Amino acid sequence: MSEVAKFFAEVAANIEGLKNDAELQEMSRAWIAKSGEHRYTYNFTWLGRPIIQLPADIMALQEIIWRTRPDLIVETGIAHGGSLIFSASMLELLGGDGMVLGIDIDIREHNRAEIDAHPLRRRITLLEGSSISAEIVAEVHRMAGSRQRTMVILDSNHTHEHVAAELALYSPLVRMGGYLVVLDTVIEDMPDGLFPDRDWGKGNNPKTAVWQFLRDNDRFRIDADLQAKLQITVAPDGYLECVKD
Repeated sequence: MSEVAKFFAEVAANIEGLKNDAELQEMSRAWIAKSGEHRYTYNFTWLGRPIIQLPADIMALQEIIWRTRPDLIVETGIAHGGSLIFSASMLELLGGDGMVLGIDIDIREHNRAEIDAHPLRRRITLLEGSSISAEIVAEVHRMAGSRQRTMVILDSNHTHEHVAAELALYSPLVRMGGYLVVLDTVIEDMPDGLFPDRDWGKGNNPKTAVWQFLRDNDRFRIDADLQAKLQITVAPDGYLECVKD
């Protein structure tokens, strides 16, 4: 066995250990809940724009993009634009003409101005409207039609109904070997009442939508290895690999 192969064999063994460490998994969930009191995810930027993600999830997305080499990344939910800039920077490293398509029901003027001024703007297309509206979905499918490998990241309205609709509408864009990533599934694992001013919570969130989706769709599976090695993630059960066309 080569030294490189030996290293990755050790990593695989590490991940198996993490899968079986229930105590660490519980500690990770507790850490996420506690850090949320300090709006922890709001503290980071990517190339100058707030990204509002856990660092571990940014690392995971980097691994997926580098390995699967999508030429279109569709993102629902834009906020300050940091995630769009992150995806655009990864596509820039891959070379080629890869594009990021960002969708939001309300792209605020100051955020649009900052995205427009960014050096990676040429790799980004913005669509304003509901991610589940017929017009937006048709335009996304039109753009994806000319691409070979599409990756989808869902991070907009976090209600079960909305995410379930997004999964049905956007999952056909992802082909075998690609990824469909559903963020903020961790809502299901957080204490009751943690989101009193939101339309989502336990029993009504992205994870419940994922569970329903997987019961009816055999094209995707949860990437359990990725989830295990992250531990601290906003997307437990949300990293979905397409395993058949």
